[in-house]
Amino acid sequence: MYKITSKEFLLRQPSYPEVAETAPAYLEIANGLLSRTFKTEFAGKIPEGLLKRICLTLTDYLQDIVADGGLWRSFVDANMMLYGWKVPFHEVCENYVDYELNREDVRFLVWYVTVMLSEEHRYLYPLDKQLLEFADICFDTLEEVYEDAPEPEDWHLARGLEFNDPQDHKAIYELGNWLFLHSYLLTPAFALTLQEIISSVNPQDPDAHKKINELLEEAMIENTTGPLALFTPEWVYLMIERKFPTDKGSVQPTEIHKFYKKFTEYTGGESIKFFGSYEDMNRFFIEALGWAEGEEHLSQAKGAHDYVLMVTPYKGMLMARDIARCIKAPQNPLYDATYASDHAFTLLTDRGLCPGDLLHRIFEENWLPDAKFPDSEVPEDDNLRLVSKYKDFIARCYLQLYYRGD
Repeated sequence: MYKITSKEFLLRQPSYPEVAETAPAYLEIANGLLSRTFKTEFAGKIPEGLLKRICLTLTDYLQDIVADGGLWRSFVDANMMLYGWKVPFHEVCENYVDYELNREDVRFLVWYVTVMLSEEHRYLYPLDKQLLEFADICFDTLEEVYEDAPEPEDWHLARGLEFNDPQDHKAIYELGNWLFLHSYLLTPAFALTLQEIISSVNPQDPDAHKKINELLEEAMIENTTGPLALFTPEWVYLMIERKFPTDKGSVQPTEIHKFYKKFTEYTGGESIKFFGSYEDMNRFFIEALGWAEGEEHLSQAKGAHDYVLMVTPYKGMLMARDIARCIKAPQNPLYDATYASDHAFTLLTDRGLCPGDLLHRIFEENWLPDAKFPDSEVPEDDNLRLVSKYKDFIARCYLQLYYRGD
C-alpha cells in the first residue's frame, strides 16, 4: 500500500517550511485519494510517483477552491476569456459551479498531470475510459470531504494584494516564485523544460546547484508555464486583477522585411511555399531571394524529406522540415492524408517541430484536419472533432514557449 509522507505533502505548500494548522487534515485527504485509487486499472498503468503526484495535485486543488486562493479561478477565467469554455475537453453539466469542486475539473487535472509528467502516457486521450473512471473515484472521494474541509489560510494566495502598490511588490514576487516553482497547476507543464535545464548543467560541477538556480530565475522571467502557457506575471496578474495585463509599452515594427517583399513578389503574393527537396528550396533562395548562385544555402537543413518556407511582413522568413505532408494547404502538392493521419498531431505536441508562427497560420487556415490523439480505440470522428476544437489549447499546453514565443 502506497503512502504519501508529510514531507512529500509539505514541499509544495505555500507556507513551506512552516506547517499550517490544516496540513494534517489535507495530508489525510491526499492519502485517502491514494487508498481509494491505487488498485484501479488506470493506477496500475502508471508508476507510484505519478499516482502520488496526481493525488497531491487534487488535494492542492481542493485547498485552493476551499480557500478561494485564486489559482484555479484564474485558470477558469482565462479559459473563458480566451476560448469561451471553462475547462478544456469537457462540456460542463448544469451542476457545474464556478470555482468550486467539479467533476470536470478533476477529470481535466488527472489528464493534465499524467500527460505532462509521463513520457509513456504523454499522448493519452483526454476522455480515455480508464482515466475518467479513475478521476470519478477521485471526485467522489473529494466530494465526501468538501463541505467539512477546513479552510487553509496559507492558501489565501493573492488576497489583499494590489498589483500597483509598492508595498505589495515583495509579496507579489514571492507569489510568482511559488507559482512557477511549486504550485500544483503550473509546475507539471514546466517539467520538460526543467529536465532540459538540469541536463544542461554538469552534475560534477561544484557550482551545479548555483547554476541551476540561476537558470530557474531566468526561466521564471523568460519562459511560459502552466496549461495555458502563460508567463508568470500573466498568472499573477490574473489572480490579482482577474484579467490579462495589457502591454502598452510594446512597439510594433513598421518596416516590411526584405525577405517578405522578395518572397511575395516572386510568388505572386503567396507567403508560404512547399518543397519536396533541399535542391528545390535552394534554387528558390537563389531565384526568388537573390542569394548567391552556385552555393548551398542553409546547407545544415539538407537531408529532410520536405521543407516549408513562410514569410511574415515584419519577422522575415522561417523554415520547417518534414511536416509538409501533414499540411492540407491548397498550394501544397506534398500533402499526404495517410501520412498526416499518423503524424499531424505531433505538430501540436513536439517542441521545435513546427515554428509557432507557422502553426498559427495552419490553425487559421484549417490546414490540419487529420490531427488526432494516437488512440486507436476512440472513434476517429470524435477524436478529430476534439482536437479540432481544442487545438490551440493543446498546442499551448504541450509546446509552451515554442508556440507562444516570437
